[in-house]
Amino acid sequence: MATNSTQTKPAPKKGIRVGSRAIAVAVAFLVAFIITAYLILAPQLSFKQMVLVLGFTFSACFLLVYFSYEALVFREINNIYAGLEKFKRKEFKQMSSKFLFRPDPLKRIKDEIYLIAERNQKEIDELKRLQVMRREFLADVSHELKTPIFAAQGFIHTLLDGAMDDERVRDKFLMKAAKSLDGLDTLVQDLITISQLEKGVIQMKKAPFDLNELGQEVFEQLEGKAASKHITLHLLTPPHEVFDVLADRGRIKQVLINLIDNAIKYGLENGNIWLSFQDGKKKTLITVRDDGPGIPKEHLNRIFERFYRIDKSRTRDTSGGGSGLGLAISKHIVEAHQSVIAVSSEVGQGTTLRFKLPTLKE
Repeated sequence: MATNSTQTKPAPKKGIRVGSRAIAVAVAFLVAFIITAYLILAPQLSFKQMVLVLGFTFSACFLLVYFSYEALVFREINNIYAGLEKFKRKEFKQMSSKFLFRPDPLKRIKDEIYLIAERNQKEIDELKRLQVMRREFLADVSHELKTPIFAAQGFIHTLLDGAMDDERVRDKFLMKAAKSLDGLDTLVQDLITISQLEKGVIQMKKAPFDLNELGQEVFEQLEGKAASKHITLHLLTPPHEVFDVLADRGRIKQVLINLIDNAIKYGLENGNIWLSFQDGKKKTLITVRDDGPGIPKEHLNRIFERFYRIDKSRTRDTSGGGSGLGLAISKHIVEAHQSVIAVSSEVGQGTTLRFKLPTLKE
């Protein structure tokens, strides 16, 4: 016959926590008791006995007061210093809050110091990160500005050195100089745009429009560039289907051009790019997908930074395409529409970018 027996496990013992006030009261009581006992016994003792009792009383009071200071103050202060040293070494998990008596006032001070130290350490780390980004940004801007300026300068100086007399060479070099200066103007305008977007100066002019119609318009604009690399553009929605959204049409067109142009620029020969829209209850999903080389995982979180390149040795596209700010501008435009661009990619498997826009409510 089987019987069910329930074994009750003993509850884990909890450490006794004595408050600092309780310790202070106990020490004061003991000191007062010892002194009172001495005063009561002193008249009844001989001189030698009184000296011995006085020495015992002094020693007992000294040890009690020293013990209270050692336990309540000195040890806790040493614990705080040890914790701050761990902060310097960023060993946050190794910090211990163990203490024999849990003195509440000092514990609160310690916690506050730790909180301030942690906050300051985070601010220092963030400032270091921003300093590195600032140096990289200044270096990138210098390089991006230098390329078209030096190119235009070279063409113009060549003409001034005697090539002006040859009409064919003159026209060719002037066209190249003009193209370099156009690229410089595009770069400066993009820098101004991204600065204004970050400051919130540019307001989105939201109005209803059809995404499908916009997608066809973008494809018509980019089909020549795609054809030059034998890349096929696919719009995965029937021409008659309507996807009405409420957004800034001009800015969303800029986003689609940037995303698709980037896929063309870094895509493979004879590759494909797909653009699709999917209606939801409140949001419409826009997806741009390609079958290009893909992006390594360590770079996915940085591709929307200004001038960031996966291949550091790659120079700016001098064929007239892009300022290196397209993805950064796209990110800010989408965020201004209370959305985010999500990116997923695997090396050799292509890249997919998605973002959502509010569906037009009828």
